[in-house]
Amino acid sequence: MQQENSLNEVIGRLRINEAKITTLRERLLVTDSNMISEYKNLVQEVKNVNTDIRELKNELQNLKEIMQNVTKGLEKFASSQDVLVLEKYINMWNPLNFVTEKEVKDLIQENAGSKK
Repeated sequence: MQQENSLNEVIGRLRINEAKITTLRERLLVTDSNMISEYKNLVQEVKNVNTDIRELKNELQNLKEIMQNVTKGLEKFASSQDVLVLEKYINMWNPLNFVTEKEVKDLIQENAGSKK
């Protein structure tokens, strides 16, 4: 009878261990499933980040080209010193005192008429 009790005890422990192993297998399957799902999500996020980085690099390159074009355009503008020199010459010539061709013709006709 002692042997039978020992055998029943061993069988009971074996069943308990089998149940624990079954539970661990189920947990392992769930964990594996979750890990695979998370891995797929991470791979997709990495792809999205790489796409964003590529777009940012392209935009940065475009901005660099635009800045280079603006810089080249600014080089073609006159410097403030050049503008001051031009202002000095314009003030010396005083173009507001220039006479138009029509005014010269009118003056010639007036002078020709007064000499007769």
